[in-house]
Amino acid sequence: MEFRVILCKLALIFFIAFSCIRADAKHISFIVFAILLYFCINISIYLFHNSMIKRGLLLISIAISIVSYLYIQTIFIVLMPLTLIEILSTVTENKWTILIISFLPIIYIQPEVQPIYSLVACLCMIMFTIVTFFNQRMIKSENKIDQMRKSIQTLTKSLNENDEYIKQSEYTFKLEERNRISQEIHDRIGHSMTGALIQMEAAKRLMNIDQNKATELLENAIQISKDGIESIRLTLKNMKPPTEQVGIHRLKLFIDEFSTKNDLETTLTHGNNIDIISPIQWKIIHENVTEALTNARKYSDANRVYVDITVLNKVIKVEVKDNGKGAAKIKKGLGILGMEERTASIHGKIIVDGTHGFSVTTLLPIQS
Repeated sequence: MEFRVILCKLALIFFIAFSCIRADAKHISFIVFAILLYFCINISIYLFHNSMIKRGLLLISIAISIVSYLYIQTIFIVLMPLTLIEILSTVTENKWTILIISFLPIIYIQPEVQPIYSLVACLCMIMFTIVTFFNQRMIKSENKIDQMRKSIQTLTKSLNENDEYIKQSEYTFKLEERNRISQEIHDRIGHSMTGALIQMEAAKRLMNIDQNKATELLENAIQISKDGIESIRLTLKNMKPPTEQVGIHRLKLFIDEFSTKNDLETTLTHGNNIDIISPIQWKIIHENVTEALTNARKYSDANRVYVDITVLNKVIKVEVKDNGKGAAKIKKGLGILGMEERTASIHGKIIVDGTHGFSVTTLLPIQS
């Protein structure tokens, strides 16, 4: 705002200088001195932040305008309106009050400069009002930006804290799981293996003394070892998640990440008995869905994609369909050809349809 006011005052100074030169005014040295003094005082106004000092310098500026008007050149009176408006704006925000008071000096000035004074007062008031309006809007915008910046910093801090909490939770869960497995192996398997080892050591010592007893001890040790191996197998089987859980959860995680990163709403649905889908079928399903979603993001102009997995009587049907522009003529690129090759490797089939959006359907035979 200060910069625009200074520009306006410079324009008034140039106007005064031009008027004096055109009128071939006398006392040029006094005119130059008055202009320089006025300019220096008004530049100093914006170097101070204290309101009392600013008002004092504005009053000095008004005094210079009046003295210059009375003793040097009458045109200097045009410097008064803008300075009056400036000092009155620090007292009241009522625009009409400021305008009326800035017009009061017109009663006391010479008639020949009254029109130019009125015009300058009106222009200065309009300029000052516009500058004040945009300055207030700029301040509000800066305050909003500051609030948004603080909110972003708060959210970023919260996200970082949540991320650290998630990492710490995952690490704690892994430690607890390792501790549980270790304890289970120790309780269920360690004791059995220790008992078997003791009996084998005893059988070794009795081999030359009592072969029957040694044989009995070895048979007990063998049975204990078999039970231990079975316990290991059962423990590992219980720890390993079912194939269908790994497949569907891995696919759901990928789809959630894809939807978030690409701002493309993607939903996954599945039905019937998906636990009959084998690991190799899950691998092909995941690769085909990935390729189809990538093509939808690049070419479809869609805002939503549907992924559906349905287990029928003889086939597994996996459909990826978007609500985009589709394609009247389908040109098979490397992506679709790659899906066909993967699917054909386990005797499956790919169906591509470009009407009502674009869809890629993978059909895989159910393994008996």
